[in-house]
Amino acid sequence: MASAAADGEATRTAARTHAPSGRVVLSAADIDRALTRIAHEILEANKGSEDIVLLGIPRRGYPLAVRLARKLAAADPTVVAEQIVGQLDITMFRDDLSRQPTRSPSPTRLPSQGIDNKVVVLVDDVLYSGRTIRAALDALVDLGRPRIVRLAVLVDRGHRELPIRADHVGKNLPTSAVEKVRVRLAEIDGEGGDPEFTEDHVAIEAPRDEDSAEEEIQ
Repeated sequence: MASAAADGEATRTAARTHAPSGRVVLSAADIDRALTRIAHEILEANKGSEDIVLLGIPRRGYPLAVRLARKLAAADPTVVAEQIVGQLDITMFRDDLSRQPTRSPSPTRLPSQGIDNKVVVLVDDVLYSGRTIRAALDALVDLGRPRIVRLAVLVDRGHRELPIRADHVGKNLPTSAVEKVRVRLAEIDGEGGDPEFTEDHVAIEAPRDEDSAEEEIQ
């Protein structure tokens, strides 16, 4: 009996350890459906796939951009996913460098056709204050001159500090300013990135002292 009770407690402890922390508001299936809808919205807004370039903002914006590129390719057979997706590093354009001087840059990778006269869709996970997107727009100026710049985000949580609006939103999520919106994706958080990761999800969590400012700037 004691052994059975111990085994039961161990199972419950393991379940707590591997369950997503916070209140889950988007499951893996929800995220996939949201990206499918955004992909179709992008094609509709552009009246096709011509000249579309997706630039993901590290860290989680880039895997979301890769997934969106694949969905565009699934919807339009003329699209080659690998040829329209890239990554835009904004590290040196952020306005919090004085508070986070050790932030490591991520490589900027543009599609071979560049961004001049293209329809560039910036892709990020969470839109919050708008400061990350401001930094992304500044970074774009150094790389070329797109014809149009649009913004696609998985979650818009409000609390804007700058006049920036997303064109494509997976989910509008009203939150308190002190809450944290956590996006967890297999490409970043799986394979040892997060010991508690089980599957893609978006959760609302209460703030913790050790939280970084990376999400706060968004």
